[in-house]
Amino acid sequence: MEGLKIKKGRKSSTNGLTVLRIAAILTVVGITVYIYSIRDRVEGFAAYGYPGIFLIALMANATVFLPAPGVAVVFTMGSIFNPIGVALAAGTGGALGELSGYLAGFSGQAVVGRIDVYNKISPWIEKYGSWAILVLSAIPNPFFDIAGIVAGMAKMKLWRFLLFCWIGQIIKMAMFAFAGAYSIDWIVSFFN
Repeated sequence: MEGLKIKKGRKSSTNGLTVLRIAAILTVVGITVYIYSIRDRVEGFAAYGYPGIFLIALMANATVFLPAPGVAVVFTMGSIFNPIGVALAAGTGGALGELSGYLAGFSGQAVVGRIDVYNKISPWIEKYGSWAILVLSAIPNPFFDIAGIVAGMAKMKLWRFLLFCWIGQIIKMAMFAFAGAYSIDWIVSFFN
């Protein structure tokens, strides 16, 4: 396993790093507030096919700690489009959207250090690293935002975070897309 260490209590002596951290937090907060404010219009992007599914997943996963309708749209679109294409589009958008949590990790431990679930996820990510990211992103759960923040705090390499998150997101989105495809067929056949 790769074993990451989260640096605790270390203060930067450079103003540039502080500015970068503040910019990352403001960016994440801004994205979250914006997407939450347009959540009622997000479903309209589905009319644009795979690019729309990509955008919905991107926006749904870019919110930090606020729910968005991403998997519900993937479930529905799986019954309309090819479920593999839906999973690839949504998984790619979802992985890129999770960068908001990763970037929030630059703000340091103060943001999530007092959240109970952080204390449970942090040691797991420190011990298993990328594999923890893959598992947590593949399983539908509300804690992946914290996992992304922890990965950012641990300074996990960005490409590694994105790769394992992308694989996990595709697995998760495939489950929802195929569930949508087969449940719609089952419901229609049930009533015929």
